[in-house]
Amino acid sequence: MSKTEDKLMKTQIISRLLLKLHLFVTAKGRRNGVNIVEPIKKKKDIAKFKKVLSSNKRNLLLFNLGINSGLRISDILALNVKDVKDKEFIEIHEKKTRKHKKFPLNKNLQREIGKFVVDKELERPLFLTQKGKRLDRVQAYKLLNRAAKKAKLDINIGTHTLRKTFGYHHYKKFDNLPLLQKILNHSSSAITLRYIGLEQDVIDESYNNFYL
Repeated sequence: MSKTEDKLMKTQIISRLLLKLHLFVTAKGRRNGVNIVEPIKKKKDIAKFKKVLSSNKRNLLLFNLGINSGLRISDILALNVKDVKDKEFIEIHEKKTRKHKKFPLNKNLQREIGKFVVDKELERPLFLTQKGKRLDRVQAYKLLNRAAKKAKLDINIGTHTLRKTFGYHHYKKFDNLPLLQKILNHSSSAITLRYIGLEQDVIDESYNNFYL
């Protein structure tokens, strides 16, 4: 099978998977006025986001950990210093699924985490507010939205943006949907494709390559 034929087959498979969800879920959400949280698809936009966050080490680490681990925001915010300090792996029980999850930290994250926690007590939350409380989901949402506005990004930002950005770029790099589905712990590949925002990409591409 040629590369062109293989690419066409993959596109057809993805399109069939997306069809089941597109009309019901996406259309329903739009009718109800729901803003669907999006991944950051352009690497230059990720760079803009990081630049805005660079003045706050906590916020930058929160962002980098989110887009490079695929963890849910609830699991990120539940981390304590002892969970990541001098660690090559992160090991947790997911709050949503209660399932055990273990994955390696790449060298860049290890270095960034190491600098952030160097003088911090092991038992304290990894991400604290200025008042010394554990950062919560609402506060994370607000800081991410402020950063998006400063970076002038025209996308719907939410706490799921971090996990979706990981998924989107992981798929683009490795082209391995079953692997990504397993990492994100989704029940089907169609859910994974919609979650990472590939659904709209496929629709857009079909329009751009269609002319009667």
